[in-house]
Amino acid sequence: MWTIFLNASLVNNFVLAYFLGICPFLGVSGKLATASRMGGAVCFVMLVSSLCAFAINALLVAIDAPYLRLISYIVVIASTVQLVEMFIKKMSPALFRALGIFLPLITTNCAILGLALFQTNKGYDLLQCIVYALGAGSGFTLALILMAGIREKLELATVPDVVQGTALTLMIAGILSLAFMGFAGLGA
Repeated sequence: MWTIFLNASLVNNFVLAYFLGICPFLGVSGKLATASRMGGAVCFVMLVSSLCAFAINALLVAIDAPYLRLISYIVVIASTVQLVEMFIKKMSPALFRALGIFLPLITTNCAILGLALFQTNKGYDLLQCIVYALGAGSGFTLALILMAGIREKLELATVPDVVQGTALTLMIAGILSLAFMGFAGLGA
């Protein structure tokens, strides 16, 4: 189980290795507090979507309709995100405002759909799906928090005009991706 968790969170990090979930990674990583809350929301949605995807896959295999997987997963993810959005809006209006447009964008976050498809292709059982979802969510949150921390520190630094803004953000993302490549032999 640890291998699955470490593989999903570090070795094959969804953002830094597969480049899934780049939109919220680049968009919400400006402030550490917002990034950690977005990471928590994505982690929760990944966990619930993973469980639902496991159940849907079992049902679709039983009725011999695996061709409906993709559309079923999309519907489940959209529904889960709507429930999370309603919950956050009611429980923490400040967080809801801070996440802004990026909360509904979790619906189209390809990392969540990728999680459902990857776990189906790997043939994980229920416990492995839970561990994989927690690992992927933790890895996504880790990447988001690292990026936000670096970006907050760079606000205090003198950066040449040539690399300010998007160019600097992409350079940071590339360096983080290279750093996570160091974990490549960990799962072997």
